[in-house]
Amino acid sequence: MVVSVVATRMDPSKQLYEREATGWRRGLYEDVKETFRAPIVNWFFRTLTANEPEFTRHLWAQCKPLFQTRAFGRYTVSYRDAVLSSLEDAPADVPRYRRADLDLRPAEWRELRGQIATFDVVAPRLAFTFAVCDRAMNDELPDPEPTGEPSTAPLPEWLDRDRGLSVTMLDDGAIPADLEPTVDEIRDFHGLEGGLPSIYRCLAQWPNYLEPAWSDLADVLESDAFERGCEDADGVVDDHCAELPYVPQLSPSALSERGFDESTIDDLGEFVRQFNRGAIESVLPALVVYAATLDAAGERSL
Repeated sequence: MVVSVVATRMDPSKQLYEREATGWRRGLYEDVKETFRAPIVNWFFRTLTANEPEFTRHLWAQCKPLFQTRAFGRYTVSYRDAVLSSLEDAPADVPRYRRADLDLRPAEWRELRGQIATFDVVAPRLAFTFAVCDRAMNDELPDPEPTGEPSTAPLPEWLDRDRGLSVTMLDDGAIPADLEPTVDEIRDFHGLEGGLPSIYRCLAQWPNYLEPAWSDLADVLESDAFERGCEDADGVVDDHCAELPYVPQLSPSALSERGFDESTIDDLGEFVRQFNRGAIESVLPALVVYAATLDAAGERSL
């Protein structure tokens, strides 16, 4: 079926939140969470659904099977291992915390670890989502070169299953005043110009963790080892994108055949590309590091 879509300018402040999603949009969100094996729908999907719902439905139909193979599972653990392995050789060690170190109640400790585990689950999935959508929409994916059985075998049922908890977070304007110096340092490190990423609005709920963790991690995240870990993780993404079993039909010509006009295609391409550039290149690997500080990181081999 060809859809007729009029030109619209993407509004990044416009989102469709889970609690507001109904009909097929609610079903899509549930499918994203089930496929990602994490109880969270990222801003990427919420914004696309709010602005261009028909495109989002097409994108998800094209990309969903790519998340369901054993090769994809191997990619996710390799991404995590690339980040953490680089830091094991760093001069500064990744700190490890116990509940008593942070003066948290047992319920707070469980929530903190569970929510960080959710971010650890989605980090490699989001890195791949942004990369494959960006490249597909700009005709930059190579011809498929599936590498044997893992390319078509199913994703192991146990991998990253039921590890995380639903994520809660503060609004940008609700960050405690005492945390502002820490937040300013976070913004400077990641080169953030807009709102805080979800991970930091989540961790801001536990200043007893975020303040000492950022202080202790400063040397680690600013080290050559972390930079190398980010580059190695990017290499893992590149390798997996080169071995996909098929190319999702998201190129400008494919979208045009679906009825999307040139202006809309250009807007969508720009929107998707911004997720694959800039601060995200250090934010996503940092999710894995935060999880490691609480022994909440997932598997590193498959």
